[in-house]
Amino acid sequence: QVQLVESGGGLVQAGASLRLSCVGSGRTFSLYNVGWFRQAPGKEREFVVAVPWSGGNPYYADSVKGRFTISRDNAKNTVYLQMNSLKPEDTAVYYCAAKYEGSLALSKPDYWGQGTQVTVSS
Repeated sequence: QVQLVESGGGLVQAGASLRLSCVGSGRTFSLYNVGWFRQAPGKEREFVVAVPWSGGNPYYADSVKGRFTISRDNAKNTVYLQMNSLKPEDTAVYYCAAKYEGSLALSKPDYWGQGTQVTVSS
């Protein structure tokens, strides 16, 4: 069982930066592929970025490439999402997700966090 707790959301102006954090519980958290999804009002939840348990190359959605950076610190059971050059269309609830086997970009996560709100004003 893995529990995920996100933090770091907030209200910012367009062009600003935010860093989200996701702390995972459990001794095996370092073996999970982890990533971030987001859900804007009235829209389906969408994939944002994922990084494999080994810390290999992340995979980004086209909409955030060059602006968002994911990193993980397995010693702290923590995943970070650095978001730069934020746009109003980035406004959404951001969810941390974990999957033991398989790609987060292609299949449903095993675990979800509760979400953290990010609002970007124009």
